[in-house]
This record gives sequence, structure tokens and C-alpha cells, in this order.
Amino acid sequence: MQSITLNSRVGQDGVLKLSVPLGLPGVEMEVMIIIQPVTQPRPSELPDGLGWPPAFFEHTFGCLRDESLVREPQGEYEIRDELQ
Repeated sequence: MQSITLNSRVGQDGVLKLSVPLGLPGVEMEVMIIIQPVTQPRPSELPDGLGWPPAFFEHTFGCLRDESLVREPQGEYEIRDELQ
């Protein structure tokens, strides 16, 4: 069984038209359709619901536009024995 989720819009005639390419010509399939209106994203899907403070991304996006951020030298890398 394969689950496919599609978002589609009902036409002005009130008919929902679906086209689902499966690449399996001539094969009989059992199809189950669950109709559910699209609503606002669930809180767990929003940044606030994932633990980010409200408007965090709006306030911090693009805050490092200048080139003042410099990566300092990282020192010498420890040479290790090769794994066999």
C-alpha cells in the first residue's frame, strides 16, 4: 500500500478533479479518498510550536549582512593512526 497526499482545489463547478500518475498502466487498484478541507497549519507545524520564540525568524533574518563575522584559524589538526 502506498499513501499519497495531494493538495488540490475544487473547481467552480464543485468538482474535484484528480490526476495521479502511478506509472503502472493496466493495473487494477483499490483507491481510498479522504476529503478534508485545508485549514491553518497546526501549532506543531509553526515555528512557535517547534520551540522557537514568536517572530524569531522575522527579527533575525539577515542580521549578519556585513562581513564582520570572521572565522579565526582553527589550529593544527591532530594526526591519528589510520584504521585498518
